[in-house]
Amino acid sequence: MNDKIFAKPISKQFEFDEQVASVFDDMLQRSIVYYNQTADLIRYYALSYIKDGGTVYDLGCSTATILLNIERELKVDATLVGIDNSSSMLKQAKRKIGAFNSKIELINADITQYQYKKSDLFISNYTLQFIRPLQRQNLLLNIYNALNLDSAFIFSEKVVSSNNRLNKIMIDHYYEFKKEQGYSEYEIMQKREALENVLIPYTQDENLQMLKDAGFSSCEVIFRWGNFATFIAIK
Repeated sequence: MNDKIFAKPISKQFEFDEQVASVFDDMLQRSIVYYNQTADLIRYYALSYIKDGGTVYDLGCSTATILLNIERELKVDATLVGIDNSSSMLKQAKRKIGAFNSKIELINADITQYQYKKSDLFISNYTLQFIRPLQRQNLLLNIYNALNLDSAFIFSEKVVSSNNRLNKIMIDHYYEFKKEQGYSEYEIMQKREALENVLIPYTQDENLQMLKDAGFSSCEVIFRWGNFATFIAIK
């Protein structure tokens, strides 16, 4: 289904409700630059860290696209777990999992409160930015503590620049991308307003510092386009 949510006046802040869930896959494709390439990048790096008998968590798994991509090429016996606090998103994920006869486990829970088992890999694809800053560092500490030694945390985020002029150029460039995907200026404005104080991005350096403060020994940016970045952190 095509994303037309913001083609009419909005009456509330952005939330991952049934309306968003029904068009979410289309929204991702048309709202995130190089989304397919980034998902493929995550899959490639993820497969390098998943061990036989291990556990993988996808935090804010939405419709389970990332985990399904990984499962298709997984050569070991591992447990793939998707966690999301949106029942509407998990409803869509269950449909996809059923269609592909997948063994992915889905859990409806708050990722900041969940008790994680020891694992080989955590994934978070554009999820941390929706976690309040005061809770974000604690979540990173929980992830770090749950990871086995020489395991990884891979995540993507929208980022901002500390240079105001450069930040505006990046945002303008991104809006040009959205227009090329068929979104009108009105839809772009509506979504921007809906996300105000809901999506809170950090700079690239702030994300890297947050990882280091949590204890990760190696932190790298493996993809960057304007205000979109994918990181990998190794314990």
